[in-house]
Amino acid sequence: MTPVSVNGNAEAPEKKNVTTVAENGDTEHSKRNRIQVSNTKKPLFFYVNLAKRYIQLHDEVELSALGMAIATVVTIAEILKNNGLATEKKVSTSTVGVKDENKGRLMHKAKIEIVLGKSEKFDNLMAPATNPAAKTAPEAAVADAKKG
Repeated sequence: MTPVSVNGNAEAPEKKNVTTVAENGDTEHSKRNRIQVSNTKKPLFFYVNLAKRYIQLHDEVELSALGMAIATVVTIAEILKNNGLATEKKVSTSTVGVKDENKGRLMHKAKIEIVLGKSEKFDNLMAPATNPAAKTAPEAAVADAKKG
């Protein structure tokens, strides 16, 4: 699928430092802390771990997805929030037009953007455990998820 501009907003999957023009004419460089999630390219915990890294580096992360990948973004955000690593700052939804290369027509897709900020407990939870056998909260959550 080819990105298409709708309402003056260009959607450019998997590109960094792309300039988009907002409806009011403002330009904005794509953020370095944005993760555009696909539910077919990478496993769920790839994105969870990448989001943790982005939060470490930038104190916040913006998770973005189109269509069927929206459920994956919501799951990633909930895992980070439930483990005490992130707090929800902003959630926005919209519809974007995407040109279908096979049929050559404009399709409308749902889009979600979730901005998560660094929680107060983030640094303590991410600190390496003094006992190698002890699991951190995220590791314990992953182990629990695999059990049940």
